[in-house]
Amino acid sequence: MQEGQFNQDFFQFLTDSPTPFHAVAVMAARFQAAGFHKLFEAQEWNLEPGNAYFVIRDNGALAAFTLAAENHQNQGFRFLGAHTDSPSLQIKPLAGTASHSYFQIGVEVYGGPLLATWFDRDLSIAGRVACTTADNQLATLLIDFKRPVAIIPSLAIHLDREANNGRAINKQKELVPILSQTGEGESLNFSSILVEQINREHPEKKAAAILAFDLFFHDCQPPSFLGMNSEFITGSRLDNLLSCFTGYTAMIETRTSDSEGGNSLMIFNNHEEIGSLTASGAKGTFLQSILERITPDPVARQRTLRKSFFISMDNAHGIHPNFSDKSDPEHLPLLNHGPVIKTNANQHYATTSVSAAIYKTLAAEAGVNTQEFVMRSDMACGSTIGPHTAATLGIPTVDIGAPTLAMHSIREITGSRDPFLLYQTISHYLSREELPRSEG
Repeated sequence: MQEGQFNQDFFQFLTDSPTPFHAVAVMAARFQAAGFHKLFEAQEWNLEPGNAYFVIRDNGALAAFTLAAENHQNQGFRFLGAHTDSPSLQIKPLAGTASHSYFQIGVEVYGGPLLATWFDRDLSIAGRVACTTADNQLATLLIDFKRPVAIIPSLAIHLDREANNGRAINKQKELVPILSQTGEGESLNFSSILVEQINREHPEKKAAAILAFDLFFHDCQPPSFLGMNSEFITGSRLDNLLSCFTGYTAMIETRTSDSEGGNSLMIFNNHEEIGSLTASGAKGTFLQSILERITPDPVARQRTLRKSFFISMDNAHGIHPNFSDKSDPEHLPLLNHGPVIKTNANQHYATTSVSAAIYKTLAAEAGVNTQEFVMRSDMACGSTIGPHTAATLGIPTVDIGAPTLAMHSIREITGSRDPFLLYQTISHYLSREELPRSEG
């Protein structure tokens, strides 16, 4: 695949994936079209050597895997991991309130977004809705309004002269989107709005009543190239849909070109931004339960894991030219200069000297440069799904990612070459006959 087509496909994936549920639905369709067989956790699995499979949990997490055509029980896995969620504003269960003719929707903050970037943006609504249908059946359906339906207006500078002096944002009072304006004596019902939207998107279901929902506001502006030479990409949810897209594309492409390849598995967890301790998060049982069904015998499974390697992919901080003092002076990742290996002495990233060496070898063989990142010693470090997975499986794990600016903003920035550079290393990793091994 060429870089130009890769980025265009990436843009489409971002546009089609306003929530983790939509991202999983898009990836499931891509895997199925590529010949991966869909499995269900509640059903018996009849796995065959040489085949490819995927399974979904709770609409927001997905795992896809391929099995070697021969002797797959005695081969290690090339593992990949990423997360499907991004910081956002999640709509409260009893949504909708009227104030001075405005109909507003209450929200909770999901994860750690840069809240100031959510003001004065064209916002839409997307997510999943549980409802009853006209024939009294329970249905869970995805919706996306796909147009601007809400906004959080800033307060005019004339009414708050301290607005540019570091004023804090009150999440309860000031972060309430306006959805509509009503006339005197009029009122809106959010459940009715959702029923109408479901019937537009799913006319065959004929929704009757809304029972519950997981809905999020999202930015309507599509991703785009930026810069005098289009050297940047800007868009929503780059963290971490960039890694999701890179991983599933590499899996499909290498599977298409080499159907006789070895064991591989990519896990797309939900809820990383809120700590991963959920049924579909990295601290849950999803990955472990899949491995137990692939290799039921615990001793054989441990032998397989000892021959395996895990690459955890999550965006990395690039050096910000206006705030270079926020970065360690010896570790300054640049956009468009290659994937970043993330290291932390307290193992908030799972990288070790051994796993870093293996990844550097793979990247060098793919002709891709690598960069290094550590947080300043006087600043707290974030984390990824890497440490949780490494602790659960007990296998060498490296944390890597594409360098990014404005992480957790409603509009993030990466280099226009960065997604494809990451893809090149991951494709080589999945297609290499044997992984490099460290002596000792």
